Amino acid sequence: MEKKERLTPKERNRIKKLHKIEKEIRALGHNVIAGVDEVGIGPLAGPVVSCACILPKSLYIDGINDSKKIPEEKRLKIYEELINHKDVIYSISIIDVNIIDQINIHQASLLAMKKAVLGLSINPEFLLFDGRKHPVVSTPFKAIIGGDALSISIAAASIIAKVTRDRIMQEYHDKFPMYDFLSHKGYGTSKHRKALIEHGPCEIHRKSFGPVKMLF
Repeated sequence: MEKKERLTPKERNRIKKLHKIEKEIRALGHNVIAGVDEVGIGPLAGPVVSCACILPKSLYIDGINDSKKIPEEKRLKIYEELINHKDVIYSISIIDVNIIDQINIHQASLLAMKKAVLGLSINPEFLLFDGRKHPVVSTPFKAIIGGDALSISIAAASIIAKVTRDRIMQEYHDKFPMYDFLSHKGYGTSKHRKALIEHGPCEIHRKSFGPVKMLF
């Protein structure tokens, strides 16, 4: 457990609010709760990555939040604290571009979340999913719109998933520097679209996505 003395009263109170959903679910008798999130729905290139994460009851990490709301340097620090915490249990699932093109991005994201849940070393008693969509699972669950900013478990999952995917895209940047994956992580920025037109798609571009498909 993180030492609460390191946190300002304001930050401690903010994180306490992030525990509210989990606290309510535990009150119903579900003690092992996994937050689940995915990243990589919108990009034109690269995998979709999901994480399922089970946190100890009273985990307080300074700055933990929706991964999109955290500066990169801080996000990396929180990621390291999470994955190296002895009581944090997590599972990562990576669905590559070939599967995305075969079954579509919606089904690929559902598959990623389901595989992340199934990959946990212990069985969760309750699942929290970010957003409206969720895979078909037998475990009781709740889907929460904006859940990565409301649930500490989903926030943790979002951070682990994002850092994992960002590092994958950094490796692809080294392999295909002409697309500058490091700066946009595969999203359809004007710079990325310009590089696509100039160089054509590479092996990690999603050929089923319109802006890529039109180049074949």
